[in-house]
Amino acid sequence: MSQYSAVEGKVQPWHREHTLAQARGGAAAFMVEASAVTRDGRGTWGDLGIWNDNHIEGLRELADIIARQGAIPAIQIGHAGRKASTQRPWEGNRPLAATHGDEPAWPTLGADAIPIAPGMDAPRRLDADGLAGICGAFAAAARRAAKAGYRMVEVHAAHGYLLHSFLSPLSNRREDEYGGSLENRMRFPLAVVRAVRDALPADCVLSVRISAVDGASGGWTLADSIELARRFKALGVDIVDCSSGGILGPATASTDPQAVRRGPGFQVPFANAVKHEAGIPTLAVGLIVQASQAQAILAENKADLIAIGRQALVDPHWPLRARRELGLDPDYAAWPRQYGWWLARRPETGPQTSNR
Repeated sequence: MSQYSAVEGKVQPWHREHTLAQARGGAAAFMVEASAVTRDGRGTWGDLGIWNDNHIEGLRELADIIARQGAIPAIQIGHAGRKASTQRPWEGNRPLAATHGDEPAWPTLGADAIPIAPGMDAPRRLDADGLAGICGAFAAAARRAAKAGYRMVEVHAAHGYLLHSFLSPLSNRREDEYGGSLENRMRFPLAVVRAVRDALPADCVLSVRISAVDGASGGWTLADSIELARRFKALGVDIVDCSSGGILGPATASTDPQAVRRGPGFQVPFANAVKHEAGIPTLAVGLIVQASQAQAILAENKADLIAIGRQALVDPHWPLRARRELGLDPDYAAWPRQYGWWLARRPETGPQTSNR
């Protein structure tokens, strides 16, 4: 849940407040928003960064906040690729103009010189030197994350960002060793994941977020994702985070006939397929809002972990409320003592459901 509130990639007071509010809600882990591995890899001027050592101090503050609340500090790292240089969502989410006040546009990069939509500027196609530089930037970002105290790192390879743009035939029409066949289109993302795994301590969990399908005609498929996940497993990836879409614009807004239809748990079938076909643990996402719904996904062995995003913004105490709803914490013992002491003494006022 990117907050678009950084200044030159650096953590600001809002990030600390947001992180504390979420991390004390009882989750096993809290994942800091996607942090750019290079300056031009930001989606907006407000994205967090992890592209130089000056970012470590602020990110360490967030990791410390998370750990003090009993959760595992996790962070997502990525490069926005051809979706970089845009306005913040509430400003319109359009590409920045060459002059945009104090926040001008910058050139974007991609697997190929294919614009994300007709009429938009084409990204610069990365050459061999550029690919090597970005691969090194991901590895350096992973080392900074470990130095800042993060025990889980997730590589963002979904939603039309740089790594996804190499995977999808809709954004990659290269004719060299990085384009054409599935094997070639996987080559650069796999090189990045290998570099990140090598840069992390052995006990640091590595996750990769993918768009399991493009949800667009002629795009990346679930069968492709299963093969990619098998390769990830061989490289030492611990978890595959299964989302979808985003190759032609926002992941949640597509009119393509093959677009994934949104509804409760709509991404879970992807996590289920990747888990069982590739033999690797998966993380399920996508309109998981009820405790019973999340528990059923785990009980039915459709995924190994559940990620709560927007619902956690609605209710930062969602995990604690889920425990209550599932009958695991009748006395509020899992809640912060300062809250639980009072709540345990409140007269019952009716069902305490997790979506209220």
